[in-house]
Amino acid sequence: MALQMLYQRDLGGASCGQIFHEFRPSEYLEPAAREDEAQRGRTARRASQVDQAFDYAKSLLEGTVAHLEEIDGLIRQQAEHWRLERMPAVDRNILRLAVYEFLYESDVPKLVVLDEAIELAKEFGAEQSGRFVNGLLDGILKSHSFPGSLT
Repeated sequence: MALQMLYQRDLGGASCGQIFHEFRPSEYLEPAAREDEAQRGRTARRASQVDQAFDYAKSLLEGTVAHLEEIDGLIRQQAEHWRLERMPAVDRNILRLAVYEFLYESDVPKLVVLDEAIELAKEFGAEQSGRFVNGLLDGILKSHSFPGSLT
């Protein structure tokens, strides 16, 4: 969710408030297979989980946007031969999200952030996106000290 919202902000120029208003977290719910009591209970629990994930995604978007200049500076330092503006939008926003988490989400281990960023790049990016994101984030991790644990 956070990646989709950040991508929408980057390409469409929408404000965080507009994105939150238009975003449909209910699309992350699986359609109910049956309408029995047990299924309704599972659907309600899943809806609660989706709401929690949406709240977390909103905080990631707001934090990334609030620190965008600092985040982009770290990415630019590491991406010697790549202009940030020329990077594919999906890769650029995965990098931004991960660097935000490196800097400000100290309760999430850095290698977990790295692994999730690579998986997002493989799923939503181009063929080489996983390797590109891995190389840049690994370089950032090795050249900077961040709060929290590595593992």
